[in-house]
Amino acid sequence: MSDKKIYIFDTTLRDGEQVPGCKLNTTEKVELAQQLEALGVDIIEAGFPISSPGDFHSVEEIAKIVKDVTVCGLTRAVQKDIEVAAEALRHAKRPRIHTGIGTSDFHIKSKFNSTREEILQRAVQAVKWARNLVDDVEFFAEDAGRTDNEYLARVVEAVIAAGATVVNIPDTTGYCLPDQYGEKIAYLVNNVKNVDKAILSCHCHNDLGLATANSIAGIRGGARQIECTINGLGERAGNTSLEEVVMVIKQHKQLGFYTNIKAEKLNPISRLVSDTMRMPVQPNKAIVGANAFSHSSGIHQDGFLKDASTYEIINPDEVGADGSKIVLTARSGRSALAFRFQKLGYSFTRNDIDVLYERFLKVADTKKEVMEADLNELAKAYNAAAVTA
Repeated sequence: MSDKKIYIFDTTLRDGEQVPGCKLNTTEKVELAQQLEALGVDIIEAGFPISSPGDFHSVEEIAKIVKDVTVCGLTRAVQKDIEVAAEALRHAKRPRIHTGIGTSDFHIKSKFNSTREEILQRAVQAVKWARNLVDDVEFFAEDAGRTDNEYLARVVEAVIAAGATVVNIPDTTGYCLPDQYGEKIAYLVNNVKNVDKAILSCHCHNDLGLATANSIAGIRGGARQIECTINGLGERAGNTSLEEVVMVIKQHKQLGFYTNIKAEKLNPISRLVSDTMRMPVQPNKAIVGANAFSHSSGIHQDGFLKDASTYEIINPDEVGADGSKIVLTARSGRSALAFRFQKLGYSFTRNDIDVLYERFLKVADTKKEVMEADLNELAKAYNAAAVTA
C-alpha cells in the first residue's frame, strides 16, 4: 500500500446534511451514496444512526447497496450509540464505526464538566466497545485544533492501543492556521509511538476560510485521510471541499500524493448535490462554480484566446465542467468580441471589429452582460448599413 495514497472520506451525507434546509430522505441519500461510490471516494459517512429512525434506516440501506467503499456511521462515546451504529451497518461489506469525544479544555470543562483523565478513559472505552463490534474503528478527538498537543498525543496513543484503526484530528471550529495544523499532525507523527498502527485523518472546518489549506498542510504533516464534502457543505461555514483538495493534490504533483477520485465526475456530482440538497453553489466557487472557467476582463480574455493556460490551470473537461466561457461586459476587449462574433458565424475584418467595438461598448455600458441576441442585433445593423452604403 502506497504511503502517498490519500484516502477521501466523504461526509456530505452526515456533516453536509447538517446545513439548515439540507435534510435528505433515504432515497436521496442512497442515490447520492451510489454517485459518491462512482466518484471514487474511499469512505462514505452515511449518517448518525442513533440520531433518528430515519437516519438509522438511511445508513442501513446504504450499507446494503454500496459495496466497493467503506460505509461509516457516526456515534458519540456512548455504548448505546455504538451498538445502534453497528446494527445499522450490519449489512455493510466494509463497516466502520466513527466514535469520539471532545479533547480540548474548552470541551472538557465547559461541555463535559470533566477532567482530562476521565475523558481519556471514556475515549479508550468507546474504542473498545466499537472494536468488539467491527474491525475498522475511527476515533475523533473533537476540537483537536484547540487541544494541547501533549495531551492530544496521549489520547491518540491510547485509542490506537485500544484498537482504533484511524484517528481523526478535527479542527472543529476552523481555528487553526495551516502551519499550526500541519505542525500538530507532524507532532503526533513524531511523538505517538504506535502511530504507525493507524491512519491520521484531517477533518477541517471553514470558519476562517482555511479548511482546504489546513487539510493540505495536514497531509504534508503526515495525515493520510481527508474528510470532506461535495461543494464544501457542512456546519456553519462548511467543511473542507472535496473537489478543492482533490484538484490541489492532482495539480501539485510535486507533493507526490494521489487519490482515487475520478475528477471528470466532480462537476456533475456537484450539480446533483446542489439540486438534491437545495443548496446553490456560489458562482465563484473553485472548480465547480458557474464562473470557475469564465473570463470577462479584456486582458484575461486576450491571453486566454491566445493560450488557455495563461489563465486556466485546469482544463474544464478534466473536472467535467461545460467548458470555458468568454463573457462579454464593458471590461471586454476587441479579441473577445471578435471571438464571440466568429462563434455565431460572422466573418468580420479587423476594421469591422473596430467599428463594432465602439457600438458594443455603448450596449455593454447599459447591461451587466452582452448576450448573443445583442450581438446578433449589432451584426445585423452593421451589415444592413454596409449594404445601403
